[in-house]
Amino acid sequence: MMENDLNISQHISKKFDQELEDLRNLVLKMGGLVEQQVSNGLEALLNGDEQLAKKVIKRDKKVNALEVEVDERCTNILARRQPAASDLRLIISIIKTITDLERMGDEAEKLAVSARAVLDSTIGERQYRDLKSLGNLVKANVKLTLDALARLEYDEALAAMRADDEVNAEFENLSRLLVLKMMEDPRTIKDALTISYSARALERIGDHAKNICEYIIFLIKGKDIRHIAFDDIEDTIDDQ
Repeated sequence: MMENDLNISQHISKKFDQELEDLRNLVLKMGGLVEQQVSNGLEALLNGDEQLAKKVIKRDKKVNALEVEVDERCTNILARRQPAASDLRLIISIIKTITDLERMGDEAEKLAVSARAVLDSTIGERQYRDLKSLGNLVKANVKLTLDALARLEYDEALAAMRADDEVNAEFENLSRLLVLKMMEDPRTIKDALTISYSARALERIGDHAKNICEYIIFLIKGKDIRHIAFDDIEDTIDDQ
């Protein structure tokens, strides 16, 4: 659970408390929108739903607008409040988180853009099944990540990071399958590249989710775990 020193309701200035709470709620709102974009982008891709794809593409502007708003609020708080300790960690984590959320939104838009191409392709049953499996893994991991962000749960953040290994394994398996298919029949290259483009977008969404988990752990534990092997994270946290 959230560390005691992260209680944002203990400031002398009640207005500062409210500013931080409003900021946190705005980030969660952005996260919810991005989660919807990922889910709808995947649905549009797998079903060739052009109408839903257009909605996803149009809504990306809302994601971008929220990033700008949150960033401006963070800058304002840094300038006026000059936060320290856990408050400063909170602001830094939020600034980093919204960047990855915005990029996740961009990748979700790519899924929507590819919807028509996938519909028109001659994608094989196995490739479709593997793409769907990869998409469902990513969607579940995004949800787990955003749940960890909402509750500031260390264990959930670790679980989401661990799940990214499975996402990467699925992506690599699908990529190998597509390469083999292109080698066996050059006529499938165009369609295989379309699937590969979508799979790469999903894999990158997973990477951004993992980044957000690292920021959550930084916020909770005050330890930067970027570039640290997953198996060494617990030891790194214990050494602080």
